[in-house]
Amino acid sequence: MNFLRIGDKVLDPVRIHRTVDLILKLRQEGLSQQEVAERLGVDRTLVSRLESLGEVRKGPRLALVGFPVANSAELTEMAREEGVEFILLMSEEERWRYVKEKSGAELINEFMALAFQLESYDAVIFLGSDMRIKMVEAILGSRLVGWEIGVSPIKEDRWVNPEQLRRLIRQLQETG
Repeated sequence: MNFLRIGDKVLDPVRIHRTVDLILKLRQEGLSQQEVAERLGVDRTLVSRLESLGEVRKGPRLALVGFPVANSAELTEMAREEGVEFILLMSEEERWRYVKEKSGAELINEFMALAFQLESYDAVIFLGSDMRIKMVEAILGSRLVGWEIGVSPIKEDRWVNPEQLRRLIRQLQETG
């Protein structure tokens, strides 16, 4: 065990880390700061200060979905840097492999689960064909921010300018 002595106190860093992890887990599950504090026997201000210490950004929850994208790895890295919480980008080959590996029932179930998951985001940037954008807009409504990368049907990967996408992400974060 790696105990630390600070003045006349002996501290267990592992216990501190476990408690911080539990605080964050409970907050993520939807408990209020006060409820977490009462459950764990700590001050509510401690919970608030921990959140402030770890805060990366404020603003809307963003998702990024798109296919067929040629530079998906580059876009994924950039989107993560910008704090996009959900990213699903596929090349044409990845898209077809995904479809061929699933049964019809599995595809429908996964599509429904994805649609349900995307409902929880404030904005969903969708990179796709004109037809696909209209379809996704019918499901997500005003949450959708469509980025047309071609006219349907798109049969080859399309390169998306990462800096233009970065600007869009930042704009959505600022406007909330």
